[in-house]
Amino acid sequence: MAGGITDTGELYSPYVGLVYMFNLIVGTGALTMPKAFATAGWLVSLILLLFLGFMSYMTTTFVVEAMAAANAQLRWKRMEKHKDDEDEDSSSGVSDSDVLLQDGYERAETRPILSVQRRGSANIFEITERVEMGQMASMFFNKVGVNLFYFCIIIYLYGDLAIYAAAVPVSLMQVTCSVTGNHSCSVGDGTKYNDTDKCWGPIRRIDAYRLYLAAFTLLLGPFTFFNVQKTKYLQIMTSLMRWIAFILMIILALIRISRGQAEGHPSMAQLSGIRNLFGVCVYSFMCQHSLPSLITPISKKKHVNKLVLLDYILILAFYSLLSFTAIYCFRNDTLMDMYTLNFTNCEIISVAFIRYFLGLFPVFTISTNFPIIAVTLRNNWKTLFHREGGTYPWVVDRIVFPAITLIPPVLVAFCTHDLESLVGITGAYAGNGIQYLIPAFLAYCSRKDTQLVFGSGTVNKHLSPFRHTFWIVFVLIWGFSCFIFVTANIVLSESKL
Repeated sequence: MAGGITDTGELYSPYVGLVYMFNLIVGTGALTMPKAFATAGWLVSLILLLFLGFMSYMTTTFVVEAMAAANAQLRWKRMEKHKDDEDEDSSSGVSDSDVLLQDGYERAETRPILSVQRRGSANIFEITERVEMGQMASMFFNKVGVNLFYFCIIIYLYGDLAIYAAAVPVSLMQVTCSVTGNHSCSVGDGTKYNDTDKCWGPIRRIDAYRLYLAAFTLLLGPFTFFNVQKTKYLQIMTSLMRWIAFILMIILALIRISRGQAEGHPSMAQLSGIRNLFGVCVYSFMCQHSLPSLITPISKKKHVNKLVLLDYILILAFYSLLSFTAIYCFRNDTLMDMYTLNFTNCEIISVAFIRYFLGLFPVFTISTNFPIIAVTLRNNWKTLFHREGGTYPWVVDRIVFPAITLIPPVLVAFCTHDLESLVGITGAYAGNGIQYLIPAFLAYCSRKDTQLVFGSGTVNKHLSPFRHTFWIVFVLIWGFSCFIFVTANIVLSESKL
């Protein structure tokens, strides 16, 4: 939208939006879920998966509601400004209270509600302007809340990009390096390799990794400088690959089970595996931070909550079917952290094409997520430094912000591909805050601000189905409890060392 901090971009249909969201959510977390299921037990895993999926859907509707409220605030601000310009001669005594202040409550209490309601219309809550979560935080939170938000979102997004930038080259290196002469059959056998081992002739494994990292950056880095819609056809193509890969793994596992080759005997519950399963599930349902980039360009948003619900049902079905077939097909001790590696063994799959396709599937998954995450971080940087009424020079807008988004995670990935500690911090703390706490606070503050500004009779057309305050309190209690649970486990684990 002209005049906005970020561009809305080309509109697309609700079904394309469904594809985008499916691609964003179903990433590397899905491929680590079978191992997590095996360690926690099938019953505990199923219950936790359904519960965390429900919680993620709830907070997704909170973010959509806050986006609609933010659009209404911006639209109302422009109407107020237009009215003030028309009445300038007769209202020379107007004070600064007619300017949209950062604090929504202070702004609301200084304006006549009835005049706003008369100018309000049914489409005032229409989501037509992309409002990133950072801008929503600035509109609805106080200064401390805004700073905490940016601290949380920047840690998470940079951590995500660094993990992605390292995971793709690592996957390519593992599949293509012929250390043993038939490496494609030995990827999943537990053999450990050093970075200094040979890959191709004089090329070491670390050299191959960095070559793949350079290629990854050159191919996907430019998307950071444009809108996420530039990846439309890439998203659709890789979405088909996702469906093929998931269905293929499920069918292959079912074939082994039907032939009596199944080796899995999963337990019903193992409490010791819940911590790992919790982290995997939270990471596997993460999408809230990129909703403004995905929801805003959808052409028809009347049934957006139903669309999101359909996406979550499809994802839950895939997660459950994939995990259950995996834990009954393979023994717990043979399940790999990255499930696709179980199908790169020649004893499991004799067709080389299928082995390579599944082995490289994480590359497809991560590659299509990288531009979306990068654009989200870039837009939040732009919002953080934005000042009311100001515009960025072309160089700053098109070069500087994309550069500070892309360069740091690539440098981290260049220096190391051992990102275990970064993944832990990113998922356990920043991920928890983004998926639970921030959406709940956005919903609460935006509802209060909307009621004060537009009056109690005005209804947000994108109001979450979980409109009762109980649900917000429930999410907040759950989020803070997760912080305590994760921290306690870390402290207890360290004390045993």
